[in-house]
Amino acid sequence: MMVLETLLYIIAYPPLWQVIVIGLLGSFLTAMIAIWFERKAAARVQRRIGPYWASPRLGGFLNLVADMIRYILQEVIIPRTVDKVPFVLAPVAAFVVSIMPIAFVPLSPYEKFWPVPDMQYSLLIALAITTVPPLLAVIGGWASNNKFAVIGSLRESYVITAYELIFVIAVLSAAPTFLTLNVLHIVEAQSPFMWLAFLNPIAFLAAFLAVLMSTSAFPFEIPESEHEVVAGPYTEYSGILYALNMGGAYVRRFIYAVLISLVFLGGWAPYVPPSEGPLFAIIVPSIIVAVKALIVVLAMSFLRAVYGRYRLDQALDSAWRLVLPLALIGLGWGIALGLIM
Repeated sequence: MMVLETLLYIIAYPPLWQVIVIGLLGSFLTAMIAIWFERKAAARVQRRIGPYWASPRLGGFLNLVADMIRYILQEVIIPRTVDKVPFVLAPVAAFVVSIMPIAFVPLSPYEKFWPVPDMQYSLLIALAITTVPPLLAVIGGWASNNKFAVIGSLRESYVITAYELIFVIAVLSAAPTFLTLNVLHIVEAQSPFMWLAFLNPIAFLAAFLAVLMSTSAFPFEIPESEHEVVAGPYTEYSGILYALNMGGAYVRRFIYAVLISLVFLGGWAPYVPPSEGPLFAIIVPSIIVAVKALIVVLAMSFLRAVYGRYRLDQALDSAWRLVLPLALIGLGWGIALGLIM
């Protein structure tokens, strides 16, 4: 029993458990499930054949494994005209930075087991890091020296100006409501069912729509619209670099969903972690947060089946005229809740 408990303590060590297991492996598994769900949902809603032949008894899930193997084994072609250093480093750096926010937010009350630095501004730190990957996508597209990639990068930069402010405002509505920027305190204030999504549904809706924009999810798949600009910023990419670019959007979507789960959906609530034991005090709460995040990601993925793609002007118009006012109203409602509570 001592060996098993020691092993659990090692596995539950926050940098290992949160960054590697939940962040890296969890986002990878979520991306596979989300892509499979997108294909199956779109096929069912639009009455066409989805993934099937690779593994009919699993609903075609192993098609994703085949895709992954194909990307890994494909030759990475680097055109002579590209700026090689940023062209290669941009997708790698974007993928790594996309996972980093999860290292600064608690997925469980783990400070009861390990001394942690003062994270009174953990929400601000996580939000600041989420703004970096889209900039790296713009750099990669610009370094491609391809007109379609440059146009896609410009589209990405336009979308950045629209969604980034909206998501930050919507999420920060939790700060005046609970009078803290510490994610752990925000989660504890929502236990067991006083979730911010119920208290402030306007801010929750604004954050949800902002994530759709930020990760190029339907109906905002604008930077890499294949009907117009081939693959946008990723036109010149191939092999594993292309997989990092396209998979990075799903990773970011999962990380955003984790933040939404913590800030708006009560984190690990209604579960109340015990004061001892790494399994039930750290691992179980983290899995609950990850499952909530997966549900949010699947809800976003379903929109591919029922919505068409917006034009760039339509997306920006809806962002500035509709979603930004929603975020501001949500922030004002959060301030009012803080005064009432």
